[in-house]
Parts: sequence; C-alpha cells; structure tokens
Amino acid sequence: MIAFIKKYKEAIISAVTLVAALIVEYVVSFEGSHYVYLSLYGISYIAVGGPVWIKAIKFIRSGTLFSEFFLMGIATVGAFALGEYAEGVAVMLFYMVGEYAQHGAVHKARNSIKKLIDQQPDIAIVERHGESVEVHPSKIQIGEVIIVKPGGKVPLDGILLSKKASVNAAALTGESKPVQRYEGEEVWAGSINETVPIKMEVISSYKDSKLANILNMVQEATQRKAPTQRFMTKFARVYTPVVVWLAVALTFLPYFFVDEYVFQDWFYKALIFLVVSCPCGLVISIPLGYFGGIGAASQNGILLKGSDYLDQLRKMKTLFMDKTGTLTEGTFEVRQVIAHNGLSEDEIIAYAASLEKHSTHPIGKAILEFKNGKELYESEQQEEISGKGLKGLVAQRRVLVGNQELFKSNQVAIQSIDYSNPDTLVHVAVDGEHEGTIIIADKIKEDSRHAISLLRAKGVERLVMLSGDNEQVATSVGKQLNLDETYGGLLPDEKYKYLEQALGKGKVVGFVGDGVNDAPVITLADVGIAMGGIGSDATVETADVVIQTDQPSKIPLAIDIATFTHRIVWQNIALAMGIKILVMSMAAFGIATMWEAIFADVGVALIAIGNAIRIQRRFSDNQSIFSFFKPSDKQNKTESYSHLCETC
Repeated sequence: MIAFIKKYKEAIISAVTLVAALIVEYVVSFEGSHYVYLSLYGISYIAVGGPVWIKAIKFIRSGTLFSEFFLMGIATVGAFALGEYAEGVAVMLFYMVGEYAQHGAVHKARNSIKKLIDQQPDIAIVERHGESVEVHPSKIQIGEVIIVKPGGKVPLDGILLSKKASVNAAALTGESKPVQRYEGEEVWAGSINETVPIKMEVISSYKDSKLANILNMVQEATQRKAPTQRFMTKFARVYTPVVVWLAVALTFLPYFFVDEYVFQDWFYKALIFLVVSCPCGLVISIPLGYFGGIGAASQNGILLKGSDYLDQLRKMKTLFMDKTGTLTEGTFEVRQVIAHNGLSEDEIIAYAASLEKHSTHPIGKAILEFKNGKELYESEQQEEISGKGLKGLVAQRRVLVGNQELFKSNQVAIQSIDYSNPDTLVHVAVDGEHEGTIIIADKIKEDSRHAISLLRAKGVERLVMLSGDNEQVATSVGKQLNLDETYGGLLPDEKYKYLEQALGKGKVVGFVGDGVNDAPVITLADVGIAMGGIGSDATVETADVVIQTDQPSKIPLAIDIATFTHRIVWQNIALAMGIKILVMSMAAFGIATMWEAIFADVGVALIAIGNAIRIQRRFSDNQSIFSFFKPSDKQNKTESYSHLCETC
C-alpha cells in the first residue's frame, strides 16, 4: 500500500484535494471559504499539472512549442481563467492517469528480459586437475570438460563425450519430445539432461552460446521496435496552434471591422472559444476507449501490454506461428493402433501400458492415458534402453515396446505398415513376434483449424508456421491446417531471419509462440503474441499480447476487439470535433453562451466516455452473447464468438 501511494502520489494528492475543494465550494459555507477552495484547487492542479508543464517547457526549449503537454497546459489554464477550476484539474488528472498506464506498460516491457537471463545456468561443473570444480560458466575455457548431472541445465555448448544422452532441447528448438544425442554430437547450452550424468567438451564461450545468442537477439529486437507515436501528439501539432491563434484573432481583429469595439466583450468571446476548444472529450475518451479495449480483451483471456498493440492487431496482415504448444497441444496422444499377428488392439495396448506404467516419458504417458481404464498385467524385469524403448516380462511373456533400433538389437523383424503420416511409431513385440504398432502424434488443438479460417476472414493475408520439429511433422501439421507456408527443423536464429525478412514491407507482421526459443522473434515482430498458459516466463514477459487460455481462436477475437475499439475512438473524435467546431463558430458570432461552451466541453466528454464504455459491455457480457448456445456447445463458444462480431 505504501509503495502504491509513493508511486502515484501526484494523482492521489490531486484527487483528494479536488474532492476537498468541491466540498468547500458547494457543500459547506463559511467566511473566507472562497480562499480555501481556491487554494485547494491550486494545490490539486499543481500536483498533476506541475510535471506536465515541466515537460512542456522542456519541449519548448528543444524547439517543439505545440506538444501534447502544452496542449494540456493551455487547455487547463483556459478553464481556470474562466473560473472552471474543477474542470481544469480533472482534465489534467485524467491525463496523468493515462500517462501512468502508458509508462507502466513500457517499464514492464523493458524489464521483461530478466526472465530470459534467469534461464542461463549460474553454476557449471568442470574437471580440473583430476577434480570436479563448480565455477561460473563464464570462467570456463573452450576445450575444457564439463559434467552435467541428471535434471541439470547444460551451461555451455559442447561435444558429447559420453556414449549417449537424452536431452530436452525445448528451450532452444521447441521440439515436442526429448532427443537422443550420441558420442561426438553437439549439445547446446540451455538443454536439460534428462537421465544419467554426462561429460562434454566445451566448444563455445559463455557469451557465444546458443542461449546467449537468444538473449542478444531479444535485446536487439527490443531496440529495433520503435514505439508508436500517439495520436494526441500529432493532433496537437495542428489543433493547438490553430485554436490559440484563432482565439487571439477573435480578440483583436474585430477592432478593424466593427464600429464599436469593446475589448472586454471580445476577450470574453475568445475565452469561451478557448473553453470550447479544450479537448477534454478527446483527452478523456481516447485513452478510455483504448483502455476499454484492453479491459475487454483481458476479460476474454487476452492480455494486451499497451494500447498501441490494439492498432497493430487491427492492421496485422502476416502472422508467423510456432507449432508445438501454439497450434498443437504440446502433448502426445495415441492416434491409431495397428495389429499384425492375431492380438487385438486392446491386448496390444494392455501389454505396452503394463510395461510403461512406471514411465515418465511423454510417449509412455500417452499410452497409459489411452488404455482408458483397462486392467494392466503384472510386469517384471523391466529394463529401459535409452533412446530405444523398454523390454521386460509382462504376464510371463517377453515384451518389447520401442522403435526400430530396439527391435533390431533384439533381432525381431518389423512388419511393414501402410501409413504415410510422419508420426511417432511405437512397435510392440510379444515373445519375439511383432504383434502391433502404436501410432502416436502431438494433438492439434481443437480450435486451431477454426482459428486459421477466422484469421483469414479478419484480413490476415499470409499464415506461416515456423517450427523446431522435423520437416515432415511440420509439413503434415501445416497441410492439416491449410497454412500458406510451413518450415520445420528451425533453430531460433533461423526463425528470427524468416521474420526479419518479412518486416519493413509496409505490412504489420505478427508472431505467436510459447517457448523460450520464441522470445527473440516475438520481440522482433510488430506484434508479438505468447501463449501464456503453457508459455515460458521469458516469452510471456517479452510478448506484446498474451493469450492466457492458450486458444488460437483468441487471436481473431483480439482482432475483433481492436477493430471495434478503433471504431469507437474515431466516433468520439468525430463527435467531439464536430460539436466543438460548431460551438466555436457560434462563439465567434456571439451566439454561444457559457452554457453551450460547457456542453461542448464537459457534455461532449461525458458522451464520449459513455460511448467508450460500450467496448467492455460489448465483449464482456458473455452470458447474453452466448445465450442461444446449447449447454453441450461450451467448448465451441469461443470459436463461434468471432462470427458474432463480424458486424462490430
């Protein structure tokens, strides 16, 4: 609480003293109350207006007179000149709150790299003079031998000296399962050693490792992503000087054209003109519109880290996508069981699951889940052959469960099958005979196909998948989802290059992923999207948009919200400017009074605020929107929702 007060002390002081001033002016009455509420209004204004005027003066010194800060300052001074103290303070207070939100998003984005830095191991075990010594990886030289314990992160790139190793390289490649590495093959920093202790010869320094390169790319991409220039800054460059000089002209030019010129009368008209021109409606409704869009998105499981990304989503024409965890579940499932020599499919699964019942491997878990409650056999003498599979006795019968290498080493012939998809094949042998083949694949998310069709309907012209999985698996998934292009077997720097080539061609480019390996490309993209439920901390922190439910269909929903928000914001701009121009014209001819001026300022602001509130109401009232769905359709509500928003 203390930290909150300290961080937002200017706005808190301003709000408290503003309320006190209003009470003294309109509720209580005592001798000298006029001086009290004027002092309170002054304190309230200085608390939030002081920092704005300081910035305006800095801009003026640098040669920029009509900045958004000067726009705020002159508008509120005009309100004070006419005695509209509460209005002048409120405008500056709302503006300050908007600035807090913008600065908070930028600050969070700039500190997001810390999570990625934490992925780098702090300790490495190196062999020196016949002893194992723990040192920081940066202290290890190329050519030295390091030891990585089971479950430990590989601290540096190296050549495997042990006979074999099972490593999880998901942090670098995004592959959906552990991979086998054999003596003489390269193992990258950031991988996790899954089984037995291994030895490696270091081939790259700490600063040149694969993981360090990912960090460097994130930092470079952050620097290259220029912030979007806010609309109000551009608008102020034209609007502010025009209305200021028109007010000056309205004060003095009539001297040359009217018979009886009275300075006080024309100065009063000019002050009314300035009050009308005060962009309160815009100042309040534009950020409120964007914040409404951000709030509506968050209520639907979509986290936006700034209003700029609403505009980027609306204009996105190219979307690059990771595969595992983004378009697919990132978990394995049994797709098909093929029987060869008389055993039933249920018996094949029962034998395999009985041998896998103590396995922690993702493929073993998939087989166990597929047994669907079937009773397992007793198993004994179970032996795991790393990189090949399992063997043991199941119901007193010799059972093998694994790949071709396992069958070859045990001299069991594999029967050919008619299956062309590039999925994982797990063979099952009983008493030396190949009895069946279990086909296992990563499951495509339920709404991925529909999400792709919705993205095309929302104007995304090019859909590309960049995957760390092998080319065949990536191509198969790409065809099933009807993507425009598919590239497999990619390392993070290769994904980075593909995205880099697509940037700077006049079209907004997005990327959606979930792994640490996706952090550089997510940061480089015009709009980076992360799957937040299963995504790594580094990826979530560096992303511009986070899909908290991991549903691809949330991306077209986010585009719907962005489009509707854009429409509301421009409705408010047209409404505010139209009425202001009308009333300013009336003021110039002496038709408008202070009542019209107040309506053109405060009234329009309230109307604009009410219009902006429509955004959250439109997208947050899920009960009314989905009322015509049957209870069994719950899983399809998010997918079908985008159809409802076509008319937004």
